[in-house]
Amino acid sequence: MTTARLFVAIAALLGGTSVAAGAFATHALRAQLSDRLLTIFETGARYQMYHALALLLVALVLVQGLGAPGLLTVAGWAFVAGTAIFSGSLYALALTGQNLLGAVAPVGGAVLMLGWGCLAVAALVGVGE
Repeated sequence: MTTARLFVAIAALLGGTSVAAGAFATHALRAQLSDRLLTIFETGARYQMYHALALLLVALVLVQGLGAPGLLTVAGWAFVAGTAIFSGSLYALALTGQNLLGAVAPVGGAVLMLGWGCLAVAALVGVGE
């Protein structure tokens, strides 16, 4: 399996579970969580979807040969890891109310920014241009 195909599959899983998380928040958590915690949970779902789409973009750019493959691969894995850390910590914070978990989110955010940076550099460096 190519890296691009793997990224598409992971992106589909992230996108689908993001929709499920949003529906769960709307239908099951609305009555259980404070407005603040519900907003935190929804932020996790929103960023998960954003980065599912970003991962699809990385796969497309890889397949089209529009950027440096090594940097694109780093960008893709950064989106996967960053999403797991960022959104996962927000989900955990919202569901447990443990504020310490919120301290983990910036680590995930930094990894997501690394992914965007690698995507930008991969496009600028290009291949064969």
